[in-house]
Amino acid sequence: MRKKTWIRFIYIVLVSALTLPGLLLSGSSASASAPAPVIGDKGTIVMGTSPDYPPYENVDALNNGEIVGMDIDIANFIAARLGYKLEIEAMDFNGLIAALQTGRVDFVMSAMSVTEERKQNVDFSSTYYVARNTIVSRASEPLETLEALKGKSVGTQLGSTQDSFAETLEGIRLMKLNRIPDLIQELNSGRLDAVIAEDAVAVEMAASNPNLIVSYLPPGSSEDGYAIAFPKGSELVASFNEVLEEMKANGQIDAITTKWFQEKEAAEESTFLNLNFSVLKGYIPFMLKGVYVTLLFTLVSAAFGFIWGTVLSLFKISGIKPLEWFATAYTSVFRGTPLLLQLFLIYFATPQLTGYDISPLLAAGLAFGLNSAAYLSETIRGGIMAVDKGQREAAMALGVPYWTMMFRIILPQAVKTILPALVNECVALLKESSLVSVIGVMDIMRRANVVQATEFRALEALLFAGLIYYVLVLILTSLAHMLERRLRRSD
Repeated sequence: MRKKTWIRFIYIVLVSALTLPGLLLSGSSASASAPAPVIGDKGTIVMGTSPDYPPYENVDALNNGEIVGMDIDIANFIAARLGYKLEIEAMDFNGLIAALQTGRVDFVMSAMSVTEERKQNVDFSSTYYVARNTIVSRASEPLETLEALKGKSVGTQLGSTQDSFAETLEGIRLMKLNRIPDLIQELNSGRLDAVIAEDAVAVEMAASNPNLIVSYLPPGSSEDGYAIAFPKGSELVASFNEVLEEMKANGQIDAITTKWFQEKEAAEESTFLNLNFSVLKGYIPFMLKGVYVTLLFTLVSAAFGFIWGTVLSLFKISGIKPLEWFATAYTSVFRGTPLLLQLFLIYFATPQLTGYDISPLLAAGLAFGLNSAAYLSETIRGGIMAVDKGQREAAMALGVPYWTMMFRIILPQAVKTILPALVNECVALLKESSLVSVIGVMDIMRRANVVQATEFRALEALLFAGLIYYVLVLILTSLAHMLERRLRRSD
């Protein structure tokens, strides 16, 4: 009995000697490790992206409409690791640098390559992915090597790594376009002989267009990869680089890349004029949701333009020189500069000059309303001048106040006269509303672009969007004719 007690005592001492240091060390290391940051502790961080470049970023139009992709997963991981809540702001790729410089976004992640020109305006993180260049050509006229491209028309996406690479090739006719769907259309139409694109995008192009083939080029250097862009002097660069290196070391980047770069099955062969409207299956409700945004934007812009245009027309006929000069100068400026330029200035300059983060829809409504007012002011002024002067003289002789005369007698008759011109202005606003897609407003055109980019098909979504616009214009014109006939009954 005593012997067993001693053996048990020795066993306990040995086990304690072996396990206690480990427990102490583990306890000390646990107490030394910093607690994981809570998402949102440091506030919200805004990421700018152009969600039309799958698999890096695109709108999940078939499901919830959220922006998804490889870049989004990496950005979410980094933001959570640093304790930020990530907010994503969608816009056209051409506006991303401007959004950084004007403070609309904190960083940009949109498969953006590092170039010397961009380095002069923004700071970049370390690269997180290096794409491999490929040649995409028609299967009937395959071009598989760089030597085969000599004397051919070659397309690239403007500002991409492949664009810089193509500029170094001799003997080719280079065409630069903004979007991948535009390159596909030019390739299918025969204006381009080949397109130089990165591997992930090229595989998607060939999967959606069975008449295209992909030929891989030798891998490039790590300096040609994609990186995250920040405003000059941003304090976020160091912390983002630290998390990126951690993700590369623990395989997180590779896991995300594998998730998004899985090859898809090739689509069925197109049967008529190389069109395949079956790609729109599931996207029609998504595109029809843009009708509400387009109509809302058009009606708000038309109402604002009519009210402000009426005020400007009254300024012009007021006889008060400063008001006349102001209205004339306003009309000259807004009619003398492109509408797209006015839209960009209001959207990007407002946060920089005033600190107010104007929403894309409000910026678009202001730009179109202000522009429309310049044109309508001349139309309304013409309508007022067309009213018989005798009515004005009679009202003045009866002692009717000026503003009462204008709003009760003159303007109702003027509006009746210019009604066809007002309808034309509304139709023009409805069609020109497609411009707002460049600042990320999800109207009909923007949604068509999303479907184009997701399915790598150029024409089908555009033709359906054109049908929607045509039906809307027909409805608007019919309503205007009904209103015009109703007003004529009182003649």
